[in-house]
Amino acid sequence: MNRRTPLPALAGVAAAVLVLAGCGDSTPEDAKAAPAQSAPVAGTGSSAATSPAPAPALKPGEVRIAGQVDKPSTVTLASLRGLPQTSVEVEYTSAKGQQKHTYQGVLLHDVLKDAQPRFDASKKNGQLRGIVAATGGGDYRAVFAWAELDPGFAKSQVLLAVSEDGKPFDDAAGPRLVVPQDTKGGRYVSELNQLWVGTVDATVDGAGGAPGAGN
Repeated sequence: MNRRTPLPALAGVAAAVLVLAGCGDSTPEDAKAAPAQSAPVAGTGSSAATSPAPAPALKPGEVRIAGQVDKPSTVTLASLRGLPQTSVEVEYTSAKGQQKHTYQGVLLHDVLKDAQPRFDASKKNGQLRGIVAATGGGDYRAVFAWAELDPGFAKSQVLLAVSEDGKPFDDAAGPRLVVPQDTKGGRYVSELNQLWVGTVDATVDGAGGAPGAGN
């Protein structure tokens, strides 16, 4: 014998089903998106790294000494002329042909040494890991090993030249690198504006792979 369920009871069951179905996802669509994270408030001790302030723009003729040094600085022709001078006679080949000149200036090693490069004293001859990148006009760049500049390892006299054949360089042009041991003029960087000092460790140690894997 079939029993008929009263209509009020059916209505109650339907309402219960609707409530249960809604329990699976009761969050409004707008609230499903990840909440925006508020910006850290200054002075709250946030661990977010603070970007270093950009270096001030260089004036014409200024040379910035930077990198892994304790005393970054800026030099000019005027400041270099006030330091002990060295004179060298050089011959080299350039795009203009064979060159022969006499330059006067300051030993590059002496200027960079004053910046106090942060070489690792715990490493044997830690300074031999050092490099110097010289940047000139038109983003021209040349690199030196520290040992090429250090009189303790080499006899070269790389100069920050202030004059050529007795003629002073224009102050706005800045000093010129002179590399007596080079037979080509590629590292005679003119319109010099930056000398970056560092080591090869980050590049070599971060290259990946086991030591000697490239052999």
